[in-house]
Amino acid sequence: MAKRKPRTAKSRSTSSAKKKASRPVKRAAKRARGPQDVSPSYTSNDVVASIKWYRDVLGFTVKEKWEHEGALTGGTLVHGKATINLSQDDWKLGRDRKKGQGVRIFITTADDIDAYAKAITSRGGSLDGEPRDDWGFRAFSVTDPDGFKITFMRPLK
Repeated sequence: MAKRKPRTAKSRSTSSAKKKASRPVKRAAKRARGPQDVSPSYTSNDVVASIKWYRDVLGFTVKEKWEHEGALTGGTLVHGKATINLSQDDWKLGRDRKKGQGVRIFITTADDIDAYAKAITSRGGSLDGEPRDDWGFRAFSVTDPDGFKITFMRPLK
């Protein structure tokens, strides 16, 4: 089978070239490159209590529960596009180890930060500090029952 030669501008008729010039140029959709999402996973000392805290205090929804031999071993919680996975610690590294040290998750939101902070405190949660403007964001932080730090933030502009 013979290969087709690409048509040059000279080979097009004048009316065809005018028609194409008046149409908007369609470009191929750009493919997203690099990471598109992240879903942290935390081990919990009491996964039942942690899931309850994320659901009842932060307003996350339980998307999935994991069970083993009838016992809850973890789950996936979502709030908007944010996903957090929680699993029961198996204690292989010891019951006295501290969790959450050196870990902070930043969650960007389009919601009103002050209203969200107020909703959390009205549901029994406590903030690590009141919402404030810093580094181009309005933000506040909370600490989950196991010591993991979460900062909720909204761009100022």
